[in-house]
Formats: sequence, structure tokens, C-alpha cells
Amino acid sequence: MKPPTYLFAAALVSATLALAGPASAHVTLDLREATVGAPVRIAFRVPHGCAGSPMVALRIRVPDGVIAVKPMPKPGWQVETVKGKYDQAYPYFHGATLTEGVREIAWRGGKLPDEYYDEFVISGFLAGNLEPGKKLYFPAVQECETGVARWIEIPAAGKSTDDYKEPAPGLTLLPKAAPRP
Repeated sequence: MKPPTYLFAAALVSATLALAGPASAHVTLDLREATVGAPVRIAFRVPHGCAGSPMVALRIRVPDGVIAVKPMPKPGWQVETVKGKYDQAYPYFHGATLTEGVREIAWRGGKLPDEYYDEFVISGFLAGNLEPGKKLYFPAVQECETGVARWIEIPAAGKSTDDYKEPAPGLTLLPKAAPRP
């Protein structure tokens, strides 16, 4: 008797994923795109620890043009932020101008076992002067009990994240929506 076709398909998918290796299992964003000049919520997806070792910290560098950033507290983890001056002054809601804010975020003290998945969330605002069509990268460092994964490689012109072993997570910037009549 021949095995059902779906069993063969499932085995093929499993084999393909196993051969994909660690480069396909990195810190990613829940968004692929976001609109400039608008609020944004971003979840950093962490699929596992480091080669069998539990993750104990996640650090994120906030790129220029992402302002008014607030990390979401996470039970069992301490949140730390590093504030600094922005590269320029940014207009914000209600006539405010922001010149400094969160530049780095770290979640520490928890433990994400290698066999589990989790998300770490921030909210913020994408400045209106960011260039639509460009990609914005959020370098991330995943610290484990044993080992570190540095998802910090930002593609050079003409390259993509597929060309790198440890690419930084990123999203594509979309133009502002036209004002409603």
C-alpha cells in the first residue's frame, strides 16, 4: 500500500526546514511594512534561544527616525532603556518637537528556553521625513546562557538580507496616506 500524498508532502516540508539552517531562524518583525508619519507597533519575534541554550536578554537598537518609543513591559523580564539625542528635531503630536528619546531597549532577567517562541513589543512613531520605499533596520542582539546571536547585519546597496548570515530585522517604509477630504 502506498503512503498518502500528504505524508510525503509533510516529510518534504520538514526536510526543507531542517536544511534551512540557523540563518532562517533569526529575530524578525511582525510587520513587513509601515507608514511614515504614523504611529507604529512592532513585535520582535524570537523563535528560540541559541543552539540549545535559553535566551536571557534581547537588546534592540532603535534606528534614526523612529521616535517616541515605548517598550511593552513583559512579565518575568526587566526592561531597560537608553535615552539619547536624536539626529535632528522631529515634529510630533499637538505641536510638540522631540529632540531626544529611547535609542536602545533591553529586556533582561527572563528566560526563553530554546524550545519556546516569544515576542517583545515596542510602540513608537515613524517620522514623516523618512523616505518611502527604503528599508528601516532594527539591529538586535540575542544573549543566551551560553552564546550570543548578533542580528545586526544591514545590507549594503544592491544586497538583501538573504545575502547575510545574521541580518538585522527590518521593515519597508510606505508613503503617508493621502489626507481624507
